[in-house]
Amino acid sequence: MALTGRTALLALAGVLVVGLLLPSAAGLGLVCGVLLAGVAADLLLAAPVRTLQLSRSGDTSVRLGESAQVTLTVGNPSRRRLRARLRDAWPPSSWTPGTEQAASRHRLDIPGGERRRATTVLRPTRRGDRRAHRVTIRSTGPLGLAARQGSHTVPWSVRVLPPFTSRKHLPSRLARLRELDGRTSLLVRGQGTEFDSLREYIPGDDVRSIDWRASARRSAVAVRTWRPERDRHLLIVLDTGRTSAGRVGDAPRLDAALDAALLLAALATRAGDRVDLLAHDLRTRASVQGRAAAEVLPSFVNAMAVLEPALVETDFRALTAAVLKRVPHRSLVVLLTSLDSAPAEQGLLPLLPGLTRRHEVLVASVSDPRVAELAAARGTLDAVYGAASAEQTRADRRRTADRLIRHGVTVVDAPPADLPPALADAYLALKAAGRL
Repeated sequence: MALTGRTALLALAGVLVVGLLLPSAAGLGLVCGVLLAGVAADLLLAAPVRTLQLSRSGDTSVRLGESAQVTLTVGNPSRRRLRARLRDAWPPSSWTPGTEQAASRHRLDIPGGERRRATTVLRPTRRGDRRAHRVTIRSTGPLGLAARQGSHTVPWSVRVLPPFTSRKHLPSRLARLRELDGRTSLLVRGQGTEFDSLREYIPGDDVRSIDWRASARRSAVAVRTWRPERDRHLLIVLDTGRTSAGRVGDAPRLDAALDAALLLAALATRAGDRVDLLAHDLRTRASVQGRAAAEVLPSFVNAMAVLEPALVETDFRALTAAVLKRVPHRSLVVLLTSLDSAPAEQGLLPLLPGLTRRHEVLVASVSDPRVAELAAARGTLDAVYGAASAEQTRADRRRTADRLIRHGVTVVDAPPADLPPALADAYLALKAAGRL
């Protein structure tokens, strides 16, 4: 049982009236007796809470930054009218700060034997699974003097998916892909090309492209043209270790890596290539393998939704072993990791020869635009020290990138907003050069 605020006000008013008009103890007792009788009657007339029938329906997934609606259906099997206030409790990250109270609380008025719906609008602020806690209902009597209160557990889960903000770059990259795939032919054969057609020789063409047998059968010199080969294999590897937890702006580096991986997966799937995913630190955190083209992006998004950075050093030896086990044939391995000098030199660089010997390797990293701002700062002693530190950081990253390039690795280093299109451009460049 719970007394309402109205009960307290009535009790205070009764005491004041008795104190002014009826100074005797008998008058005060009469007022209290009437008030208690009203509370007891109100409590008896309030609809019971334990017998309520509750069920849920609504959204089970939502992209980060968008809204999800979860509907709670409340059935009142009793004969009494339910006048209630309801609180639908979810984790704090299910709403933007300051909006939880308005979004999770509802008023209900349900006649006996009927049902009503209450819709809770979630706007999550983090990726992952958001699970409902308890539903607390306070059923008030007709006088509003007393209430019954109880809680129900009504399970429901909403998976918060990556926002995929880089999809705005997809149309322009698809246009370049169409030009590369059908409208522009290559004159030089590469590892990732296949025969396209014959055409007449034009002065300036590479003589290595001349098809002498075909030329002998016609009156003009013919050259072979090649096009990027389809049905190639990509493995996108996400480093979910300690360095992926570093924040750039308002989000960890891992979030920018996820966005870049989604754009690359969407582009490569449209190009007819097979795309797999591996997330690893000390062990494998997520894996998507062997999916059909239509299933690749939904599978990636679903697997990435629950990924969180692990505050441990990535075991690059185990990561390399997992890559070589999954891709026995030559593939493009895209590793989204950090270019910080210490982790790269101690972990990644010694293992690169084993990867580059069998695969084409591309390393992509999220850089911090704040470092460039600090490097350009002048005017005060603190600013000069900050600029010197920023320049040292940039020099270390360039040195690490240069060492990777000397091992035959393609390197992409860009701020969070620029990394997805830069990675897509690097993929298209490898495809155009016949290296994929």
